Amino acid sequence: MALSKKPVTGMKDILPEEMKIRNYVQNVIKDTYKAFGFTQIETPCVENISNLTSKQGGENEKLIFKILKRGEKFNLETAQNEMDVVDNGLRYDLTVPLVRYYSKNANDLPSPFKALQMGNVWRADRPQRGRYRQFMQCDIDILGDPSNLAEIELILATTTTLGKLGFKNFQIRINERRILKAMAAYSGFPEESYDSVFIILDKMDKIGLDGVKEELIKYDFAPEAVEKYTELFAEIEKQDNPITYLSEKLGDFMGDDVKQWMDEIIDSVKATKSSDFEIVFDPTLVRGMSYYTGTIFEIAIPEFGGSCGGGGRYDKMVGKFTGHDVPACGFSIGFERIVLLLMEQGFKIPEDYDKVVYLIEKGVEGEKLCEVIAKAQEERKSGTQVLVTRMNKNKKFQKEQLMAQGYENFKEFYKNPLK
Repeated sequence: MALSKKPVTGMKDILPEEMKIRNYVQNVIKDTYKAFGFTQIETPCVENISNLTSKQGGENEKLIFKILKRGEKFNLETAQNEMDVVDNGLRYDLTVPLVRYYSKNANDLPSPFKALQMGNVWRADRPQRGRYRQFMQCDIDILGDPSNLAEIELILATTTTLGKLGFKNFQIRINERRILKAMAAYSGFPEESYDSVFIILDKMDKIGLDGVKEELIKYDFAPEAVEKYTELFAEIEKQDNPITYLSEKLGDFMGDDVKQWMDEIIDSVKATKSSDFEIVFDPTLVRGMSYYTGTIFEIAIPEFGGSCGGGGRYDKMVGKFTGHDVPACGFSIGFERIVLLLMEQGFKIPEDYDKVVYLIEKGVEGEKLCEVIAKAQEERKSGTQVLVTRMNKNKKFQKEQLMAQGYENFKEFYKNPLK
């Protein structure tokens, strides 16, 4: 069988020009998050399958790359279901591994713990623009802080990063799971049906309010509950202050503390932001992960036309491992989509160092070659980026290729110096 030059479907090779941008973006992310007090950690890419299939990852649990048992543990003859032959899987996000990490190491970590993670994750998803089966995630999380200061810090850190990368006029869409549940309860949906209702609501931006209403009716929900629910969203669109409206309309279903919580986040971010964006309340924002318990948020960049990151509060997740709940909140930036947008915009990395190419003619060798390399080493010590390479026959084309990589200064070395 012939070998294939193509990478596996949904994965890609990264060429040098993109790699430069990726490295630059990673450095901006790390430096910015470090200024906000986040500490970088790392977890394995392989997790126990029971952790990955604990019904907390929503639709992502259907997209796991599973790893078969090995050796004597792998026995097809006695296997009755998939879990009899699978023991591990590739992580589909960085949150589940982080919570396991925290659960194991909490006694050795500060409280609250501000974690930064950067690493690849894997999902057996259908590839499309900006979506791959292997992709980089960059997450910040705060564990141990029950106050909304965690949300404020996460939003400010993420938006500051996007601003440093040149993004403007983007949105942070924000909602609260408690508001979602209050609206469903007020409308008369049974509590056990909330997740089904929210899955349909999550399609609002694609099918509109009428489409949501139609799907809810098809799902055999009570017509009066569907009518009451969709009327709420129609009324919200008319309001100057939708959170105040919902607080008054929903009454005890929502509670005054939720309004105060949300107002404080939005007002604090608006008053202290350092980038050009707006934060807007979006009552249709759901986020797919079932582990969210409170605030949820998402990045919307007009040039992309979809989500470029998101996150939220997941106060019950640590308790799944330890039996004791720990307040936690996180924000994941859409690294691959950010890089894609920068490349499509022709983004050039700001460089504060000189770049020079030493072109050495074939035949320059021995002592002469050592002299040239020693000269390059001296320049490198002073901070100059020096590329040492042999001179091609088509020197003009070679220089054009190097100039496309950002090199503008050339030094040429010949066997017989030109007169």
